[in-house]
Formats: sequence, structure tokens, C-alpha cells
Amino acid sequence: MPVPWPLETPPTGWLKCNGAAFSSEKYPNLAKVYPTLKLPDLRGEFIRGWDDSRGIDTGRSLLSGQTATFIRTALQDYYGVDLTTNVKVGIAYATADSVITVGNPANPKAGDNSDYVPASSDNSITGTQRTAEDNFTGAWISMRPRNVAFNYIVRAA
Repeated sequence: MPVPWPLETPPTGWLKCNGAAFSSEKYPNLAKVYPTLKLPDLRGEFIRGWDDSRGIDTGRSLLSGQTATFIRTALQDYYGVDLTTNVKVGIAYATADSVITVGNPANPKAGDNSDYVPASSDNSITGTQRTAEDNFTGAWISMRPRNVAFNYIVRAA
């Protein structure tokens, strides 16, 4: 089981979880836990509890990696100046229950600042935003909780 360790060098009888290969002859018990004969590479990673059929994070297998979640921010100013912009907020269904054909503000924009193609009325809204972002180049933000860096180590057995 990976254990947080606050020093650069693991204690005697322990190995860093750095993706290194190991010998099943030298570490037979470790080979039972990691049959690929490679330690998990936990450098710069958060460990997350496995879903195990709970339904929160379906489709994951044990020891599988997952990329960061990117969150769409509705408070973007794609023009790099303080002005009002018409935007589409939300996710429109590809096969919508109904199509929006009237009532849009003049020249609405989709999330990537492309021309908005009316798509649905059931999972999104058209609105106006006013922001003061200065030369913001991305349409997405990523979130990372506060954290402290530790080495993860495993017992070499």
C-alpha cells in the first residue's frame, strides 16, 4: 500500500512509487500487488478511492490514471477588453427536444467564441456577460486543491 513519506530517500526496505520496474524474484509479494512488475508512478499525483461499482466515477479500473478535470468558466472575455459579449452558457444536446430559432440576442457566441448555432432549449441558456479579463487566451480553467508534496513509498517485500 502506498504510504506518504516526507523525505527524498525512502527508509531501508521501502521503494519510491516512481514507475520503476522491479524483479518478481527479489520482491515476490510486491509482484502479487503489481503484476506488471512496475511500481505505480505517483509523482505529482493525487490518489483517489476506486469507485468499485458505487456509480460516482464509473468505468475506472484499479491503478488507472485520469487526467485533470477542466471546468468551463462563464466569466470569460474573449476580446481582451472590458465589454459586453453575448455568449451561450451550458451544454446543448445534439438531438435537442426543441430548436431555438427566435429570441437570441444579436450575434450570440458559443463557448469557444465561434458563431452560435441554435441547438436546444433544454440544457443551456443564452445570456449576456460583462467581464474585465485582460487578454485571457483559454476558454477553460482547471482546479487543484491545496496540497503538500510527499513521496509515496511501498514496502519492498
